[in-house]
Amino acid sequence: MQAEIITIGDELLIGQVVDTNSAWLGQMLNKHNIRIRRINSISDNKEEIFSQLTDCLQRSELIIITGGLGPTRDDITKNTLVEYFKMGWRVDEKVMEQLQAFYKSRGRTMFEVNKMQAHLPDGCITLINEWGTAPGMWFNIGEKVVISMPGVPYEMKNIFEFKALPLLVKTFSQPRLYHKTIVTINVPESLLAKNIEDIEDSLPVYIKLAYLPNWNMVRLRLTGTQQGDSDIISEVNAIADRIAERVGEDVVAKEDLNMAEIVFKALKGKNKTLGLAESCTGGYISHQITLIPGASKVFVGSVISYSNSVKHHQLGVDTTLFETVGAVSEQVVEQMALGVRQRLQTDYAIAVSGIAGPEGGSEEKPVGTVVIGVCSATETVVKTYHFIGDRMNVIGRSSNMALDMLRRMI
Repeated sequence: MQAEIITIGDELLIGQVVDTNSAWLGQMLNKHNIRIRRINSISDNKEEIFSQLTDCLQRSELIIITGGLGPTRDDITKNTLVEYFKMGWRVDEKVMEQLQAFYKSRGRTMFEVNKMQAHLPDGCITLINEWGTAPGMWFNIGEKVVISMPGVPYEMKNIFEFKALPLLVKTFSQPRLYHKTIVTINVPESLLAKNIEDIEDSLPVYIKLAYLPNWNMVRLRLTGTQQGDSDIISEVNAIADRIAERVGEDVVAKEDLNMAEIVFKALKGKNKTLGLAESCTGGYISHQITLIPGASKVFVGSVISYSNSVKHHQLGVDTTLFETVGAVSEQVVEQMALGVRQRLQTDYAIAVSGIAGPEGGSEEKPVGTVVIGVCSATETVVKTYHFIGDRMNVIGRSSNMALDMLRRMI
């Protein structure tokens, strides 16, 4: 089964809003063995919607549209779909009741323009929006399906997961897909591919290997399609084991986890705690950890020691070091790590100081120079790295490297 996504909104095309909806939908559809063929972003324009729908329906069985369902004049998706599918209008009483309750509970007046949210194409199935005012719509077009949902991410997710997805599972029967991910670090994609070239060349046509690089890391995703009564899980897992054995110690996980999740699992498994002292990463490592449910079981806190004053007063770094070796030095970072572990009373600590750029570098310490330290009660490791890329790239690579250093120490 082939699916396509159409995202509607000028704000997406000019970069004012980042399209996170498509990434989330891709993950959800993938879990249910539905392949996305294309993602199309278009403006709030009737002719564009007509054109994209026509093209998508010629290629794919499932079309998912997000955006353009609000009550304002720039939201034209619903009217355009009525015209495209040559349908009439109906008032959905259940949606109207929900709208009345929605505005009453918030002490707000419901205007005529708000009531129009309950006016829906007479040929669609209503997908109730429990977290907003614009319902989703399901259209059966022959043997194909078009789903239209609001662009607001949390509303779209609720409608799709709890209303549209159960219908999709009932409507379409899909061959089983099985995914297995191996996460590697500090091996360039090209070198990794060369190292496992013979394994990749020997893959059967129904098992695919994808390389997904990002910030020091490469995820290797194996995808197998069920063949009759064959055991696709065992077959894919056996190949994954061969790859992991070949790559060796640079494999950090045999499941699809980021570095923060990997370290969280390691700390939680040993009932250990972590504190952070972040300078150039500015809290980015802390942010990644606190995105994990249950992070409080291992994460005590952090000091964002961006200035030398904070490094000294909050972490106890010797001020003479700033003049002699500088803030981006192994001596300073070692004291940052020891200081934050002592002050937060944690089992482990990470400290980072560097030059993320684009300015601030020197011949001795160019942009991308980052010093990372990790410590426990019995061990301290401090290393200097030179990362490439823009500011976010340096921050991301620094974060992954810092977490991997801690993983190795644990």
